[in-house]
Amino acid sequence: MTRFIVRSAGPLRGTVRVPGDKSIGHRAVIFGSLARGRCVVRGLAGGEDNRSTIACFREMGVDIQLDGDTAVIEGVGLRGLSMPKGVLDCGNSGTTMRLLAGLVSAQRFGTRLVGDASLSRRPMGRVVGPLRARGAHIAGSDREGRAVKEGEECFPPLSIAPLVEGEQLAGLEYDMPVASAQVKSCLLLSGLYAAGPTVLREPVVSRDHTERMLGELGVPIQTAGSVVMLDPSADEWSGGWDPFEWEVPGDLSSAAFLLAAAQLVEGSRVRLEGVGVNPTRTGLLDAMRLMGVPVQQETREEGAGGEPRADLTTSPGRPRRTLLGGELLVRMIDEVPAFCALAVAAAGTTEIRDARELRVKESDRIAAMAAVLGAFGVPHEELEDGLRIEGGGSLQGATVESRGDHRIAMAAAVLGMAAEGETVIEDVDCVATSFPTFAETFRSLGADVEVQS
Repeated sequence: MTRFIVRSAGPLRGTVRVPGDKSIGHRAVIFGSLARGRCVVRGLAGGEDNRSTIACFREMGVDIQLDGDTAVIEGVGLRGLSMPKGVLDCGNSGTTMRLLAGLVSAQRFGTRLVGDASLSRRPMGRVVGPLRARGAHIAGSDREGRAVKEGEECFPPLSIAPLVEGEQLAGLEYDMPVASAQVKSCLLLSGLYAAGPTVLREPVVSRDHTERMLGELGVPIQTAGSVVMLDPSADEWSGGWDPFEWEVPGDLSSAAFLLAAAQLVEGSRVRLEGVGVNPTRTGLLDAMRLMGVPVQQETREEGAGGEPRADLTTSPGRPRRTLLGGELLVRMIDEVPAFCALAVAAAGTTEIRDARELRVKESDRIAAMAAVLGAFGVPHEELEDGLRIEGGGSLQGATVESRGDHRIAMAAAVLGMAAEGETVIEDVDCVATSFPTFAETFRSLGADVEVQS
């Protein structure tokens, strides 16, 4: 088991690139695999999550050659996937499992989606229910692996039986109880094969990578606020798409830890090149603006599937307390652990609400961040749907557990960079999930981060 040893050092200074956005990377691999011919996807994160998606498509007969951060994908077309010889192992990736659940439910072969111990604890009823409603033969189990009744919460593994001759998924009109890009994408992918339109309504707009990419590929998809409709029967659609070459922008979720560290470590100034700034993902940048520490954006351009990107530059400042919740929270749900570290630099009480979804991530991130804050001596209060954090005080080095969650491990490391004494973060192998070069990147900026096996 690997650990980080973190000690305070001087200001963080320099220019770096963060790994590719793994959410966009998953989708680029999926759409490349379903294209009519060879696709090239550059800038993949290199983490284990994207590799899980690649491995699953290889199991379904797609030839994918991976060289560094570039994948060459021999697309098989929308109906060219084949039955895997074994299970589809999604590793730790909830995105892989939920998106593939929609895609595989529409096929004429069955399979089983499995994951590691962490993924096996994550709820899947939110995709199983609506997929069943449109005619999919899909089932999960309870936490002990037993069958569950329809309507009850279920967990991986997910068993999917094939659609038989004459069966086809039905159109679907669905009001999503919780805004979720994974659920939305699952249902849109299944909707590519459906007999009628898929119409989805979210409480607020979640990240829209799937909609942007489908639109870029010529799929008949329309959005209006928090409503999205995909109609595969539209006359103008050929039933597939041509090959493409896409470059994945840098991951704002990874960049978030650098942005937070630059505020915690006095005198820091950091430039991050080519970061994705999709408006449905930039809640953290808006939150920092509210806190009085805006991030400068330059060199905007379009990336993979119409995704905007920019170079981000931090400015030294004194963050002020704020209230985070609602639509803003949805646009930065993965960045909340980094935001908690940022809140420690803000004098006064910062409050995070409407974040109940964090209870069912790779760990219970509300409880996990409460434990991390407590270890560093930060006054805080754990709420059912968030946290209250009393910032502006000094930090003491601590020993903390990652709970197998990459974002908890990285948030703790950022806090350790501003703490007095030495900080030890146990079990950091999970960081390879999204940011395998975390320690190396921070060291290049002047941080003191040691990786110890």
